[in-house]
Formats: sequence, structure tokens, C-alpha cells
Amino acid sequence: MPGGTHAEAGAAATVADSAPGHAVETFDYPQADKILAEKNILLKRGDGHITLAECASGTGQLEVQARDRSKVCFDVKGTSGWLTLELPSVYLIRGNDYATEVDLTVGAEETTYDIAKNAWTPVGESTDEQGREFTLLEIRSTK
Repeated sequence: MPGGTHAEAGAAATVADSAPGHAVETFDYPQADKILAEKNILLKRGDGHITLAECASGTGQLEVQARDRSKVCFDVKGTSGWLTLELPSVYLIRGNDYATEVDLTVGAEETTYDIAKNAWTPVGESTDEQGREFTLLEIRSTK
């Protein structure tokens, strides 16, 4: 082999093969399994700008009311954000300073709601003539 031996060529290939791979962001929610076990909220994916938070008044959080639980709060940071999740029996959401849309589903039917800024917006079963239980699937916010 000109310029080197087969052993040298093999060594170069081995080093190249062991180089670190590319980092790929999956947008999976950190510690989702722990949150599901402790709070029974399935957080799936997001861009990190909408995060589950302890509820605190005067903080500009999104507040979600669902039957069979105390309110669930989310911090929103940056100019925009999104979060996919599964939170059952949602009926009321209080917006913050962001323009927010949410998707809820019941059976195969999906409905999108615009959430009023800094006010409560009825969603899901509180707007449904049949009073069906809706599940919150996605939150999208922009400044």
C-alpha cells in the first residue's frame, strides 16, 4: 500500500468510526416519567419555552383547571413556545401576556381554542353542549 501499511489504514478507519455522533434534539420533555408518576400529567415534547411549574400568584403563568385535581400551572419564556401533553378533564384556562392557542380532544374530535390574555377562558367540557371530558393536547404561545 503506497504511503503506509494496511495496519495504519485500519487504525485510521477505527478512529473515524469511534468519533462522537451528531447531537440530535428530540424535544422530549425532561423527567416526563417522574412527572407522570407523581402528578399524573403526561408531558410529551416541547421546545423548552413552556414548562410545568409550581403555581404562584403574580408570576404571569398559564393556569389550567381540570376536574379531579388542583390547578396546573405553566411558565412561558421567550418569544414563543410549544408543548405537547395529555391532561384530561380540562374545562378552564387562564391566559397570561402571551397570545395562546390550545388544542383539546374528545374522542376523534379536536378543537382549537384561543385563550384570552390575562383572563379565564372556558374550554372543553364547559363549552360542550354534551359536557364531554376533553383532554388538553397542545399549548402554543407567542409574545
